[in-house]
Amino acid sequence: MTYQYIIYSVEKRIATIILNRPEKRNALNTDVVSELKSAFATAKNDTEVKLVILKANGEAFCAGADLGYLQQLQNNSYNENLGDSNHLKELFATIYHFPKIVIAQIEGAALAGGCGLATVCDFSFATPESKFGFTEVKIGFIPAIVMIFLLRKIGEGKAKQLLLTGDIISANESLQMGLINFIEEKNNIQNAVNLFCEKLLTQASTKSLELTKQMIANVQNLSIDEALNFAASKNAHARATDDCKKGIAAFLNKEKLTW
Repeated sequence: MTYQYIIYSVEKRIATIILNRPEKRNALNTDVVSELKSAFATAKNDTEVKLVILKANGEAFCAGADLGYLQQLQNNSYNENLGDSNHLKELFATIYHFPKIVIAQIEGAALAGGCGLATVCDFSFATPESKFGFTEVKIGFIPAIVMIFLLRKIGEGKAKQLLLTGDIISANESLQMGLINFIEEKNNIQNAVNLFCEKLLTQASTKSLELTKQMIANVQNLSIDEALNFAASKNAHARATDDCKKGIAAFLNKEKLTW
């Protein structure tokens, strides 16, 4: 598929999705969201893809919704706004529940919906100069959809600090809050992401990553007993997978295993 606002490529079992709207600070609109959903669907269905990197061209990772999009909201009916909200909700849910690991490579500002993109990725690398924030309350809006994921990621207290103040924070503050995982200098961030990907590519089973990520998303909604029953069933299921059989055989035979 040909994209207008993103770049999609696959190399060495890694799908790279690049926001390519630098003149608009990679801001989100309906078409950008559609293209991102399409790219993630392509990566999901590609059996050669094990990991996904989400990054951006230009000085900003993603500045949230663009001005034209915000102006349009004022004229939309409730049903139109609901449809558009569901469109964005589906993108965030797609990334959060994506069966493969998604790594954000953040160089520059990640604000509002852009910070939401970083939030739903499994791992986030950022440059020291990157900035993060949910600025919706400052323009009379609310960070409704991303809040569901942010509360899970950093907890209620820290989420309130970000969501209710609309403050923009540094990469170091974001790291301390648990919003991102790693900080790397701009001249080394791509290398650091590549090394991290190489570790997951060679040292972790594809099926194990998928099942573990799926469990992390699901067990938080269950009671202790329900969660334990769910875990036992997943444990039994995992034992029957080809990856588990291969891994145990290699361990017992003291063979080096590369996934």
